[in-house]
Amino acid sequence: MRPMKHGYTNRTLGDGALVRKTYDGPDAALRLRREHTVLTGLRDRLPVPPVRAVSADDLTLGHVAGVPGQELLDGGHAAAVLTACGEVLRRIHGAGRDVLPEEDGPGDPPAGAVLVHGDFGPNNLLLDPGTFAVTAVVDWEFAHRGAAVEDLAWCEWIVRTHHPGHRGALDGFFRAYGGEVPPWPVRRAAMLAKCAEMRRFCERWEAGGPGVRQWADRAAVTAGWAE
Repeated sequence: MRPMKHGYTNRTLGDGALVRKTYDGPDAALRLRREHTVLTGLRDRLPVPPVRAVSADDLTLGHVAGVPGQELLDGGHAAAVLTACGEVLRRIHGAGRDVLPEEDGPGDPPAGAVLVHGDFGPNNLLLDPGTFAVTAVVDWEFAHRGAAVEDLAWCEWIVRTHHPGHRGALDGFFRAYGGEVPPWPVRRAAMLAKCAEMRRFCERWEAGGPGVRQWADRAAVTAGWAE
């Protein structure tokens, strides 16, 4: 197996038939268990990679053909990619509470909670490069039951941060998702909450390390954004 592109938190290897994901950092066992639960629960409902094997440290998945969304987005297909993001996110949020019936963290989910991917954006989608149909939604380790705005705002944050030239295509993302778009202050608050969560995650992994500084810087930039 060879290291796969676009892996950041964990070690991900693939050989064209299988993908093996080994979980590193804080709460590795919990994140593995959560991803396994979601993938098995969504197997016949949404395009997700099939689980082939699970151990104490890693998850082995079947390879799914497709091109990462961020590559297609920067290849000139932002409108099609972000429309696909909106459509599949609507399906994720409508998947039902039984996918994650028990919340692992403290406290109760908010009223009207949905299945939240937890790191949603074009970076975690594989798409058919001809039709732009989503072939797989990947990286569910931060999934939980929560507010829909968490995923909506984070997809927007991914585009604003990593693909700023394609911000104009976000209107298509929100239209494809449907329903009322949360107002900008609510979306930005959700972005800042996620930045703070990732900073805490990095602090637990390596106190005072580069990840901590990076997320502090990202939060400062995000706080200064205007709609």
